[in-house]
Amino acid sequence: MVKVSSNDSNPNIEMKFEEILSETGGFGKFQIKLFLIQFLSRITVPCHFLLNIFMAAVPDHHCNISSLDDGGIFRNLTLEQKMAVGIPVEQDGSLSSCQMFSQPNYPNLSGWKSRNDTPVVGCQTGWVYDNSIFKSTLVTEWDLVCNRKGMNKATATIFFIGVMFGAPVFGFLSDRFGRRPLLLASYLSSMTFAVLSASSTSYVMFVIMRFFTGMSLAGISIISFVLNVEWFGIECRTFSGIIISLDWTVGNCFLVGIAYFVNDWRMLILAVTSPLILAVIAWRWLPESARWLMACGKADAAHHYIMQCAKMNNRTTCMTSITPKTLLESDETKYEDKKYTFVDLFRTPNIKKLSICLGIVWYGVAFTYYGISLNISGFGLNLYLTQFIFASIEMPMKIGLYFFLEKAGRRLGETTALLLTGVCLLINMFVTKDKWVIRTVVAVVGKALSEASFTIIFLYTTELFPTVIRSNGVGFTSFLARLGVSISPLVMLLEDVWHLLPQVTYCAVAIGAGLVASLLPETLNKFLPEFIEDIEKPRTINKEEGDSLKKITLTECYHNLFKSG
Repeated sequence: MVKVSSNDSNPNIEMKFEEILSETGGFGKFQIKLFLIQFLSRITVPCHFLLNIFMAAVPDHHCNISSLDDGGIFRNLTLEQKMAVGIPVEQDGSLSSCQMFSQPNYPNLSGWKSRNDTPVVGCQTGWVYDNSIFKSTLVTEWDLVCNRKGMNKATATIFFIGVMFGAPVFGFLSDRFGRRPLLLASYLSSMTFAVLSASSTSYVMFVIMRFFTGMSLAGISIISFVLNVEWFGIECRTFSGIIISLDWTVGNCFLVGIAYFVNDWRMLILAVTSPLILAVIAWRWLPESARWLMACGKADAAHHYIMQCAKMNNRTTCMTSITPKTLLESDETKYEDKKYTFVDLFRTPNIKKLSICLGIVWYGVAFTYYGISLNISGFGLNLYLTQFIFASIEMPMKIGLYFFLEKAGRRLGETTALLLTGVCLLINMFVTKDKWVIRTVVAVVGKALSEASFTIIFLYTTELFPTVIRSNGVGFTSFLARLGVSISPLVMLLEDVWHLLPQVTYCAVAIGAGLVASLLPETLNKFLPEFIEDIEKPRTINKEEGDSLKKITLTECYHNLFKSG
């Protein structure tokens, strides 16, 4: 333990690393700088994760009936007449998107009604697409409709399979080599594969490049969140989790704005990837995690960054007695030169239970969130407006979520958010499509609750796993989450079996994950565990520590930014 002198407290108080970080100003200009640097890269993550909403949009289409031109009557007909004699009508009165008559339906020219005895075949010479909204999408590029619509859904699935494999890889590597170098690798590889995706000359090349894009973006997603949380003090950790999650909201709105003006899928990929150029430039000012450096026994480097933090937060006078040697003594568990792997997530009883439960919850959270996000049609509004409403509702939701988490804790918050998401999905199963106002309101509430569950689980997971395997743990849970996301778009194909089966599936998974979340331990007002031993013997804040680590309100966190001396 370390005895640190402070102007504000007893000079002989023994302090752990958590308390040393709080002495540097648990939330100040240093943490804001860290957040803003990370913000440049993190806003690209939701853009790519939700890109299929616009990039793979299916415009109105019908068979190309130019092959029916026999050089006679057909060529003299108006477009409306050609459609009437060339394309059959569905039961709801709309023209078929995937079928055409084998020959012009001339006998019914007088009444313009389709004959039942005219042979109907699949589209023979491709499709004609409505380009009034989208100049080009994956669908129009490679005709991913009708019997090939599964290939369109597969583009999202393959991307998230890449994220699924990237999460454990980058989680393992960042625990081994550090957060900072792996973030740079994520930036560069994400840009490279995104550009190659936009330059694809075939469907096969595109899905391969999207796989590696997803794999690279996984590093940004998990490492940046871990790095941010590891630099915030215990008194402001809830606030940190919420403010970090705002980049998803901003990125979501950014995607809607860019997609509205850029309606070519190739240019859209490049546009949403462009912030990474600034992220690479700003990377040089990104600090390494002092927690990770301490866990690896690199006290000199940890001391360098801690003093850098104290200087920027105007807290150097409180840190005069801190040296690399005293930092090493601040950990109750002696540092061992040990390399941790995914096996350590299941080596001891409490860690094993924690990993299994968190894996199930992450699967349910991601499966439900993307099930709602990637299937936003059917609410009576256009695609851009619906997505903008979905994105904008997240801001007030997260502000309210901060106060809820501070009072009720993470476990109740996660359980409640998932169960209520399931309830919203259940309600919308019984609301007919003509009541689009009710459907939209319920869907927006469900989407907000689903986003709340995602916000909580990120913060919750980083608080539950110890520093030595934190990125491994987040990587493992993200792997299972992306497995759920990979399956989520394909679930919509079950509507061919029963039109309500996709909604029933999403609802059941959300409720099941919510029940499992109730089995997790609470982390509110608890120290971040540094070693696996801390999980097997958890420690809470006692009264003396609680007095020294006074709770900081949202207003005080804000004022800390402008504190002098």
